[in-house]
Amino acid sequence: MTREEIKTEDNKIRAEIANLNALSTKLAAETFKLNAEGAKINTENRWYLLVVGSGATLAIVAIVNIFM
Repeated sequence: MTREEIKTEDNKIRAEIANLNALSTKLAAETFKLNAEGAKINTENRWYLLVVGSGATLAIVAIVNIFM
């Protein structure tokens, strides 16, 4: 292999490494985004149970008040 061929291969490898680093950064950002969305959904699920429970309680109280 000549020096020029070695330089060309070296440049190709460096370019591929830079591309892989960029993809790795993009993947880390996407993972962070998905984790944040998951945490938001989990928080909403906790509130959902509270809202449904209070709505059911109010419905039962309303029905009891109608018949009393």
